[in-house]
Amino acid sequence: MEAIKFLLCLLCATVFGSSGLCGSDFLNTRRSAWYSSQSKREAILKIAESQLGIREATGNNDGVDVESYLRYTGNNKGDPWCASFVSWVYGKAGYETPRTAWSPGLFPVSKRVSVPQPADVFGIYFVSLKRIAHCGIVKAQRGSWIITIEGNTNAAGSREGDGVYSKYRHIRTIKYFADWLKGGGL
Repeated sequence: MEAIKFLLCLLCATVFGSSGLCGSDFLNTRRSAWYSSQSKREAILKIAESQLGIREATGNNDGVDVESYLRYTGNNKGDPWCASFVSWVYGKAGYETPRTAWSPGLFPVSKRVSVPQPADVFGIYFVSLKRIAHCGIVKAQRGSWIITIEGNTNAAGSREGDGVYSKYRHIRTIKYFADWLKGGGL
């Protein structure tokens, strides 16, 4: 929606000049907000993508990088780390929150959105645990499929995996999306 408003204002400014309906101040403010939002999301994705291929050392939630994700959230070697990975990525991008290793903690009502954007967080609900029990970062949406970057998964998409992977997940398998940039982000 912001992109459409931006394009309409750009057209308006081109046709009517700076004194037109949008005015140059309005246009510049919208342009800055749109670029700022896009660059924040791009930064988060760039950091997440830089971790693709990271693997556990022995398959026991360990290894230099995995333990770095866990330390970021105050957890220990051997603990599950999908939420720690998400938190670490946001931290590397300069955000204080989220900062949790508890995947359900990534989905407060105030952050939930129904239409995912790149860099949003996704959560998968496990009936057997009666809670969100795996999460990751949305890279893109292609129709009914979400392309993700997620830690503590594997090629099969397990929540007990061995590394950082990019996955395709059907949107119906995802319980929540959360926009941690909503409301200012930093």
